[in-house]
Amino acid sequence: MIVRAKIKGCGSYLPERILTNDQLAERVETSDEWIQQRTGIKHRYIAGENELTSDLATKAALAALEHANINVSEVDLIVCATATPDETFPATATVVQKNLGVTKGAAFDLQAVCSGFVYGLSVVDSLIQTGQAKTALLIGAETFSRILDWEDRSTCVLFGDGAGAIVLQAEEGNGDTSDSGILSTHIYADGRCHDALYVDGGPSSTGTAGFLRMEGKEVFRQAVTRMPEAIDAALKKSDLGPEAIDWLVPHQANIRIIEAMGKKLKLPKERVVVTVDKHANTSAASIPLALTEAVYDGRIKRGDMIMMAAMGGGFTWGSALLRW
Repeated sequence: MIVRAKIKGCGSYLPERILTNDQLAERVETSDEWIQQRTGIKHRYIAGENELTSDLATKAALAALEHANINVSEVDLIVCATATPDETFPATATVVQKNLGVTKGAAFDLQAVCSGFVYGLSVVDSLIQTGQAKTALLIGAETFSRILDWEDRSTCVLFGDGAGAIVLQAEEGNGDTSDSGILSTHIYADGRCHDALYVDGGPSSTGTAGFLRMEGKEVFRQAVTRMPEAIDAALKKSDLGPEAIDWLVPHQANIRIIEAMGKKLKLPKERVVVTVDKHANTSAASIPLALTEAVYDGRIKRGDMIMMAAMGGGFTWGSALLRW
């Protein structure tokens, strides 16, 4: 018998304000048709003026706890994957901890940009397996609207705000792919790709938050290579073929990248969870947002095999294979 990190429930939160492509076209030289053809995005959600990343994260965490039917008193670990924290320090996860009334265990942020949630799964899985945590909240939360140059049409159309969360709990398993929970995670990075996707500010460089800068063609080229490689590593680790996957829940960056991964796995479109049209790219929040939507509407059911994959600035990338 081994210890598995089983996902007991999930939840999400999206701000009230919706920003459509047509509304963006009033600010920069673009169009609804141009954005949809190249990205698949129809609209995105934008955090309110006084709405912080911790606010989004807290609401997603509460929804996940309710869905899991787990009392907040059981939580002994909170990990928040975010590239847009409330403050330089302390960690946004500690604000969420305070908001929830959790008074035990650990709370910290994890920064791997769009790969943050997959990195978080790897970290939380390890802490649960080693007995350092029994009930964990893993949150992906972003307010990317705060680091966008709204005059740069190549980037401001791509991103949105939101949060998603899952509750994981230690359970005994048999040690094979029939187990529920996280089966394997695979995380990678290549710092040589820094200039393709970064923010041009920070406490030790400019003393400002900065704005997101991106070389779109290079990001696309790397994404369609790196994420499938990570997926292959997960399948090989578990001695499975693509046919074993019931659902692909990928990072929601671009519909073309998502479709390319689905084709590589020979999965029909109906087995690929897509929310980029409604949410745009919400960085570390995109996978848990997509997961929650598919669980809540009944597509993903207990026993289903799920593959997750993401790539973000750094570059960082990775995959996670789990049974719901």
